[in-house]
Amino acid sequence: MRADSLACDAGERLSLKPRNSESGFVDGAWWPRSRDLTAEVPELAIALNGPIGPVWRVAFPPSAWGITVRELICHGRLVKLEGIGSQNVHVVHVTGGNMRRVTLVVIPPEADSVAAGRVLAAASGQNNVACPETLLDGFGIPLALENALSRWESEGGRGDVARAGG
Repeated sequence: MRADSLACDAGERLSLKPRNSESGFVDGAWWPRSRDLTAEVPELAIALNGPIGPVWRVAFPPSAWGITVRELICHGRLVKLEGIGSQNVHVVHVTGGNMRRVTLVVIPPEADSVAAGRVLAAASGQNNVACPETLLDGFGIPLALENALSRWESEGGRGDVARAGG
């Protein structure tokens, strides 16, 4: 994506940090066209082939995607699709043939192209260390409610808070 472009072109749906970047929560961003993982993985695998080698595994949060298969053949290669219920609903982890794994913040397919373009640019910034929620919310993309609740609970909150003296 051009630095001076605020809107995301249709073909620019993946961005990665440069190799010598700060580590952080994510290695880049992905803006799929739908919530059908089996339809989206082939294009993602092609785009990531150079940076991480042939994709062989995609770990995803099942609550964020439609029903999917456990594996598919993508460009003559087997790709495992592994649903992990405890995974952040805003990311996918993609592992390539050279055992390099990238964590991508997933921009919802229905996101506005200007906001999506901004998230793609920010997530792939060399020194970006923002969490997925900050990246999405910071550019006006609504967060998944179930992730906000589970994150609050995992950080010490409780869903059944008792009132003091009650």
